[in-house]
Amino acid sequence: MIQNHSPFWLSGVLLITIPVMMPIGILLYSFFMPSDSTSQSLDIFEHIRQTVLPIYLYNTLLLMAFVGIAASIIGISTAWITSKYTFPLSTLLTPALVLPLAAPAYVVGYVYADLLEYAGPIQTYYRLMFNIEEINYYFPSIRSLGGAAFVISLVLYPYIYLLARASFTQQSVILSDAARVLGASKKKLFWKVALPVARPAIAGGIALVLMETIADYGVVEHFGVPTFTIGIFRTWYGMGEHTAALQLAGWLFIIVTFLVIAEQFARKGQYFNPISGYKHGKKKKLTGLTGLFAMIICLIPVIFGFVIPFFILIKHAISIGDPIVGKNFSKLLLNSFYVATLAAFLCSLASIWLSYSQRLSNNFFTNLGIRISTLGYAIPGMILAIAMLVPLSFFDKFLSRFLQQYIDGFGSLLITGSVAALIFVYIARFLTISYNSSQMGMNSIHYNLDAAARTLGSPPWQVLKKIHIPLFKPAVLSGFLLVFIDIIKELPATLILRPFNFETLATRVYRLASDERISEASTAALTIIFLGLVPIFLILINDLKKKTFK
Repeated sequence: MIQNHSPFWLSGVLLITIPVMMPIGILLYSFFMPSDSTSQSLDIFEHIRQTVLPIYLYNTLLLMAFVGIAASIIGISTAWITSKYTFPLSTLLTPALVLPLAAPAYVVGYVYADLLEYAGPIQTYYRLMFNIEEINYYFPSIRSLGGAAFVISLVLYPYIYLLARASFTQQSVILSDAARVLGASKKKLFWKVALPVARPAIAGGIALVLMETIADYGVVEHFGVPTFTIGIFRTWYGMGEHTAALQLAGWLFIIVTFLVIAEQFARKGQYFNPISGYKHGKKKKLTGLTGLFAMIICLIPVIFGFVIPFFILIKHAISIGDPIVGKNFSKLLLNSFYVATLAAFLCSLASIWLSYSQRLSNNFFTNLGIRISTLGYAIPGMILAIAMLVPLSFFDKFLSRFLQQYIDGFGSLLITGSVAALIFVYIARFLTISYNSSQMGMNSIHYNLDAAARTLGSPPWQVLKKIHIPLFKPAVLSGFLLVFIDIIKELPATLILRPFNFETLATRVYRLASDERISEASTAALTIIFLGLVPIFLILINDLKKKTFK
């Protein structure tokens, strides 16, 4: 392997770290910042710490626990059943279990809140069926911490399902044969062999679920659950205390950091390597009541996580729908597509640079820069947005004063007053996805191709242009598509950083659903879901070709 230690490529890597380094630096510095309050005797954050901070912390940790447990039970059980057994509808349900990922948690939450609230159709039918006239009757409240955990678990369990199933499927039959020879029952085979081997994959899936749970704003806000994200938003906008909001964000960042460390510790350096030379065994066919039970277990999360919300939204869209369809809806689509396309394109360029830089110069500084650059996905979008506002606002004011000297009457905020700040945060948050996809494609290219091209006198950028990009273009395009869809669904960062009078599909759904106008929000919500189905179908098609879901 020919190494290139030119500072040109390393300088690009360090430049790409800026979008992530800036908010992290601001969050750490926020603990030493003075209060925004005009009263010197009043420390806002101290007041928050003594009153609502314990509530935010308690609800956030409890929500993480509920979601982590529920999503793990659903994801691991369905992964084990579909990877080891065939049963009625198993061919259909195996890929269908991924479908809830297409819908953002806040969209599913809005649907269930409308369906299960006091004036909703379920409770109305319940009162009529049992002839209940009094108001104070018992019915589980969907607008609660348990309701939020229910919704988020239904949407996020596919992260665990996909990773756990991939691990269960790749496990060699020799492991189970050896366990049976030693007298292990089916129960012990799962708990003592299959589950420990799949632990690294499952730990990664649970970490993703918990990170998404921490970052959620739409569900907890609509369900009235005061978590850290709610507290940050209230402190920033409701109280106007930016320093206190940053300090709250700093505490949430500490939780995220501990979560990442815990995930690494859970893996304990273990990485799953399938034993070569052995078959993976045939699936056992389940019939009768056992097969029916397996089908029901796999059918429930698909029905509640995707089918019910999807068809309720279709019903709303057909009966009422968004009143701006045919008028300003195209502008809404254009705004969403514009920011998502631009940010995804820039993420793709940055990921190509990072992947190729690591290939050319795989040293400590390059790897450190890449590690920092790809930290953003672990940080909630709301934290990134709020922390990024501080340096961007400072730079914006400096730039505005500078330009005023040369342009008479110039007073615009070029960064925070446009989509530039939004794009900056999107890159910081979603670069990880694009990089992972590009890196997988880059690793599939043999180093002999580089050596042959360099021997013929081609400089590194020519090798990248003429050899690597054509070969790993599908991987880059996959990363582009995944980032594009995630940006379309992103809500907290978009709410905070969007310019005045700039609305996307996500903010349109949020605004209408907050006004209890779920029928009008259905059109934009369905558009997001349909877009979210695109990468899922592409992944399923690719996996079907590889017989992953066979």
